[in-house]
Amino acid sequence: MADTALSESVVGVPDVWRLRARGCWAEGAALLAPFCDDDARAALSRAELLVEGCFYQLAGWAEAEDALRTAEALAGTDEERGAAASERGYLAYGATLFSVRDRADEARSAFGRSAALLSPGSPARPLLDFRRGLVAENIAANPAAARAAYRRAHAGAVAHGDTFLTSFTWRHLAGLAAAEGELAEARHGFAESLRIRVSLGHLVGVAPALLALADVESEETAERLHAEATRLYALLNGVPVWLAAEFTD
Repeated sequence: MADTALSESVVGVPDVWRLRARGCWAEGAALLAPFCDDDARAALSRAELLVEGCFYQLAGWAEAEDALRTAEALAGTDEERGAAASERGYLAYGATLFSVRDRADEARSAFGRSAALLSPGSPARPLLDFRRGLVAENIAANPAAARAAYRRAHAGAVAHGDTFLTSFTWRHLAGLAAAEGELAEARHGFAESLRIRVSLGHLVGVAPALLALADVESEETAERLHAEATRLYALLNGVPVWLAAEFTD
């Protein structure tokens, strides 16, 4: 449920991508820090990175908030302001999801502001649609609205060549299918999500993908997938931390 996507602005920076793919968000943020005083894109990328770290580690909320304020202050175009608003909504969503503080209204307001600022063809639109789907699914408990948002996000991610985001849209569409008993559709979506993460080297996202697929596979296959997820989880020192219950006897 907490599995999340980060925009291509960070994915496109090789050194930062390699660090964040291994759960080293603070180290990636440190690489970006020297450019954040006057570069709006670098400041937003750093904020995105630290916000994502909150979702995986359930810590670092104050630092992410500070980085986001910097990004918001530097944003000078509608595209930049819209992307920063999307990040504001995402941080508020995370705080609500993990019971840090109820900021659901702030999340919805920020996402609405982002939608008003971003042009229909903006490459940031698919990520915004995905995040609005997360709110619909996990806060509003509206799977129909979530599915529609995830489908828009998936189509937009494909159109913009955002392969990484499609690993998340596949996963969440598959989760909705599984909840409705559509196991063949769920297996396909979970398998696609896993394939993309492995191909991109996104290690920190592989264990959640393995476990999601295991839930809809045969007992023998599920056991193998769970064993691989356990190995990766140990390799990454227990990140993402919200998976801990999956490995408790």
